[in-house]
Amino acid sequence: MEQFEATCAGCQALGTPEQRAQLQKVIAESKSTPGCLMHILQEAQGIYGYLPMQVQRVIAEELGIPLSEVYGVVTFYSQFSLTPKGKHRINVCLGTACYVKGSDKILEEVEKELGIKCGECTEDGLFSIDSCRCVGACGLAPVMMVGEEVYGKLTPDKVKGILDSYKEASK
Repeated sequence: MEQFEATCAGCQALGTPEQRAQLQKVIAESKSTPGCLMHILQEAQGIYGYLPMQVQRVIAEELGIPLSEVYGVVTFYSQFSLTPKGKHRINVCLGTACYVKGSDKILEEVEKELGIKCGECTEDGLFSIDSCRCVGACGLAPVMMVGEEVYGKLTPDKVKGILDSYKEASK
């Protein structure tokens, strides 16, 4: 516990004092359980929204494992992110059915409307864009998800209206 405090003292990369306390609690409660790394990483991502290197470093130190092991798990599983995500997480499906129906054009339009590229987050933290390989809605291709909401049979001209509705709701 003291080692955690010393590691975290004044570390802005670890976010707010509340976030640091939550991470500390998760590690303390889980570290004696065999195979706890995945659980701790999932909880840490829930706390921070992504897994910055400093958080990974603290987890490695607290578990007494190499940072490379933590980083290897984080980069292996697609559920983990090394970059911040927006309040509204956009996923454009680039699976075969969606791609042949023009999802690449949907992705281009989303990037144009938000002024960011796939894998990035808007400066205001409102949106982030990612691509995925299949959301299981092939009959609605091309498909985009905003959070858990699925938008199907998209055309590039529908993108602005969808994004504007989220912008308005966030005001």
